[in-house]
Amino acid sequence: MKTNLFYAALLSPAFLYLAACGNDAPAPSAANQTGQAVDGEHEETGGEDYDGHEEEASDHVELSAAEAEAAGIRTAEAETGTVSGQLELPAEIRFDADRVARVSPQVEGIVAELHAGEGDTVNAGATLARLTSRELAGLKADYLNALSAERLARTELAREENLWEKKITSEADVQSARASFSAANAAREAAENRLHAVGIGHGVLDGLDEAADGALAQAYVTAPITGEIIQRSVSLGETVSAGGEPVFVIIDDSVVWADIAVYKEDLGKVEEGQTVILQRDDGQRLAEGKISTVLPVIDETSRTATARVIVDNAEHRLKPGQFVTARIETGGAAAVVRVPSDAVVTVEERLSVFVPTGDGFQPREVRSGASSDGYTEILSGLSAGDEFVSEGAFTLKAQLEKDAFGDGHGH
Repeated sequence: MKTNLFYAALLSPAFLYLAACGNDAPAPSAANQTGQAVDGEHEETGGEDYDGHEEEASDHVELSAAEAEAAGIRTAEAETGTVSGQLELPAEIRFDADRVARVSPQVEGIVAELHAGEGDTVNAGATLARLTSRELAGLKADYLNALSAERLARTELAREENLWEKKITSEADVQSARASFSAANAAREAAENRLHAVGIGHGVLDGLDEAADGALAQAYVTAPITGEIIQRSVSLGETVSAGGEPVFVIIDDSVVWADIAVYKEDLGKVEEGQTVILQRDDGQRLAEGKISTVLPVIDETSRTATARVIVDNAEHRLKPGQFVTARIETGGAAAVVRVPSDAVVTVEERLSVFVPTGDGFQPREVRSGASSDGYTEILSGLSAGDEFVSEGAFTLKAQLEKDAFGDGHGH
């Protein structure tokens, strides 16, 4: 800058001399010349500094050694060690879909009685509610009419056949009687099937002739499985419809599913038949089972596949909706490059560890393997002897994300 000012001052008399020799255009002053030189220099260097700042800030956290120590950031060298053949993955307890019953009435009616409510344990076949149903009364009446017509047609056919044997009636009358009986029989079967379709069995049909007055309109909602009622959505006097929303939900949680979220990089290690231990976050063991299936679909949102374990839950220790940790036995232990599991973080959707630079730290993408006992295997991205951040990786990640939104100064 000083050099530029010196040259500007030196050249000023020359400019004045040229102006005096007849140049009509006004000569720029030394100050203007100097200002233009300074501005040009600032524009040229300032742009370079800005670009470098942005590039460096995108994946770098600048910290001095004293600042890093004050933030609790510690480094270590990656070393080889044993990581047992286990995967620790998140899992969610779910209902066994074959042990959930959403019960709806099979005919329209009005709720006359309720025999069970939420929290009650019921057996398969137990009556949950009684309805008064005009629809069912009509179906039963149709069946009784069809049954009566069939009996009459059967009697008429038997009489015509007897007369035919005695040569008293014509063959045409016999054929007519047979046709009438066939039609009556078909009508009775159709009426009976309509009753079967709404849950009326032969035990009820056989007693319809002797049913008490008003009994034809009585419909019953029964439990299809043994279990606990977790939802009841009707009240006395309410009108319910066939095929509508379930009025009772019954679950049998003596057997549940544990759906394990398997990351795509771990899919090759997970297969049917592997032993799985389910435990709480504090390490308490809850249950053990084997992988029954690995679903062949990766969720588009979580980018994970599902490995399912069917778990015996007779003691009801596992609750559907509960999150647990699944430890999967994948094989024997081996000597590998390993780091503390807390040193591995996700930066911009990539697994990474932080490594020191000359003036701070930056993330380095890695590919991880098995995890156990607080250590994670590193398959690539970090070699034995490489220095990395062993404590404080989450602090650096938070600072990096803060800088990305323009709130920090990691440059």
